Amino acid sequence: MAFDDIREFVAHLEKTGHLKRVRARVSRDLEIAEITDRVSKGPAERNQALLFESVEGFDTPVLINAFGSPERMAAALGVEHLNDLSARVAKLLDMRMPGSLVDKLKKLGDLFDVAKAGPKHVRSAPCQEVVETGHPSLASLPVLQCWPKDAGRFITLPMVFTKDPVTGARNVGMYRLQVYDERTLGMHWQIHKGSAEHQRLAEERRAPMDVAIALGGDPACIYSASAPLPPGIDEMVFAGWLRGSGVPMVRCKTVDLDVPAETEIVLEGTVDPAERRLEGPFGDHTGYYSLARDYPVFHLKAVTRRRQPIYPTTIVGRPPQEDYWLGKATERIFLPIIRLMLPEVVDMNMPAEGVFHNLVIVSIKKRYPGQARKVMYALWGLGLMMLAKNILVVSEHVDVQNLSEVAWRATGNVDARRDIVIVDGPMDDLDHAALRHRFGGKMGIDATEKNADDAIGQPWPEEIAMSEEIRALVARRWTEYGL
Repeated sequence: MAFDDIREFVAHLEKTGHLKRVRARVSRDLEIAEITDRVSKGPAERNQALLFESVEGFDTPVLINAFGSPERMAAALGVEHLNDLSARVAKLLDMRMPGSLVDKLKKLGDLFDVAKAGPKHVRSAPCQEVVETGHPSLASLPVLQCWPKDAGRFITLPMVFTKDPVTGARNVGMYRLQVYDERTLGMHWQIHKGSAEHQRLAEERRAPMDVAIALGGDPACIYSASAPLPPGIDEMVFAGWLRGSGVPMVRCKTVDLDVPAETEIVLEGTVDPAERRLEGPFGDHTGYYSLARDYPVFHLKAVTRRRQPIYPTTIVGRPPQEDYWLGKATERIFLPIIRLMLPEVVDMNMPAEGVFHNLVIVSIKKRYPGQARKVMYALWGLGLMMLAKNILVVSEHVDVQNLSEVAWRATGNVDARRDIVIVDGPMDDLDHAALRHRFGGKMGIDATEKNADDAIGQPWPEEIAMSEEIRALVARRWTEYGL
């Protein structure tokens, strides 16, 4: 099931019991964040999307935790389970044309789905029902302060649109935006991201950048802004493929950019690529406050919106939070692509405890000595996987989603001198423990079983397992035991 906009998604969540309307009067400063933190970390049956309908000083309702569970994240992307995303991508990547005419037509159908995923341009749009260009202001937006030592209020669930000043290619990213005042924002696009590259190119040309910030829209578009797509892949085409039809796009009123027509609010403006201002600190998904650093500044030129918009946002902090499930969707979508390049990979898990990039657990079909190292180095060379701080490799029969089993294998199967690899490389912008900002050491751990080919100094023991005959006997007689 695809959704045309965030309103359809809200209606679906409410119909299925996954949304709670909060009518009590609440403050945007810390109170909404504390409520949401408790809900997102509470019992699964109480972990719901929240629509705050009475925010002090504002008429606009606040939607938060909309993607904060595996069920809601799957529904947002039109599947029943997140693992269905892997199957869908794998089917697309299987470019072998099968033998029968029926099978060939089915494969052509898959390719046609991609062909029709391109954006559709429209002349009028819900996001431009109200246009403010004379004296536009951010003051009407119920932007949250999430944590006590945050530098201020931050927009946390935006789609940030920029384009390459040379080729015109579009990039859509999701970056936190600090509100300095009612006309300026801090643009926290990190050095490894697409918009930061556009900024570098604009700085070389000494030309201002057009920027559009879209808030809300259909769930596939919102997710796509967070996805670490390879350079040159248009996020809006990807969103169109996810939702099964092209995203309707409309030209902005004051900048040369297109935005999704069904969004709730659009902020149009410019960035002088040479201008910097201190941004942060900010309570981040690492569970720590990220440090204050200089970042580019957005200057508002126009606000366009629906007549009665919804303000979508999220809280980040010590996991699990809503952003964890956005990351889990990425893990499932990109697994078949990783398998395409590394066929020995069976499964992978980037657990909440590792805040995405701090721990990647991967199982492989091991066939030769050094294969675990080969996989580590290959993963560090794949796009933003370069930021992975620790990669743990286990054998194919290990369930990487079971952290108890992984911990048992990792602590028992590793000799520190033989099985641990330390390398230097780029680090995440938010890594507070790095040797220096954006650069430091990474660790690879080979927790696979070893054999004679690995030149180990003693025989590898056999794993304990009950005989199948006794297991079958006990299964047959289980009710007799009265247990």
